[in-house]
Amino acid sequence: MNKNAAESEDLAKEIVLELGSRHAVEAVLCPPFTSLTAVAKVIEKSNVKLGAQNMHEENSGAFTGEISPEMLRHLYVSYVILGHSERRAIFGETDAQVNAKTKAALASRLRPIVCVGETLEEREGERTLDVVGVQLKGALEGISAEQADSVVIAYEPVWAIGTGKTATPEQAQEVHAFIRSELGKIWDEGSAAKVRILYGGSMKPGNAPELLKQADIDGGLIGGASLESRSFAQLVEAAEAQSK
Repeated sequence: MNKNAAESEDLAKEIVLELGSRHAVEAVLCPPFTSLTAVAKVIEKSNVKLGAQNMHEENSGAFTGEISPEMLRHLYVSYVILGHSERRAIFGETDAQVNAKTKAALASRLRPIVCVGETLEEREGERTLDVVGVQLKGALEGISAEQADSVVIAYEPVWAIGTGKTATPEQAQEVHAFIRSELGKIWDEGSAAKVRILYGGSMKPGNAPELLKQADIDGGLIGGASLESRSFAQLVEAAEAQSK
């Protein structure tokens, strides 16, 4: 929850200028709902895609204050973040709700960025893989292998979000590899290989190269480092260097 519409527009303009005509890395901006229209206009003729930070699973109805998949499509949104740890922890979203939203996103031709991750207590209790596995299976229940390449998974260790702490590249890779393996069980290895798995725990220009070198880390779900255009561009550059 940062930046009003005018501020979002200015940031988007700076990012588009910074990124130029890069094609090797897909960049998606996910501003607050109030800024979607302003950012959509800025990125319209660029290579940058538009995403939303959340949505409701129904297309319309008595859900005051909510935003539907259809509303997002009308604003040319391509991606939507679902099940972010803050949505789970603060607003009580369950795996079943994340699953309903994921199905609704796919039905509306939106690409869901499904977030999974453990708390510090769960990591210290050596329950990371159990927690992530349950969240992953819950979110993807009923999603077919044919839909796999439209799904993006984001691993975000809750203890590393906004704290300045970051999982080591080895810790992050261990969980990403586990996620890839679990996707292979849910679907098949070929489908799992197509899914992009992003790291979402305080990725910054300083640590991005080492994280992105890992075999199963395909990109980043960026928080604080996306609020400054040069910082965001440096992350895209780090990803681009790994794609060569």
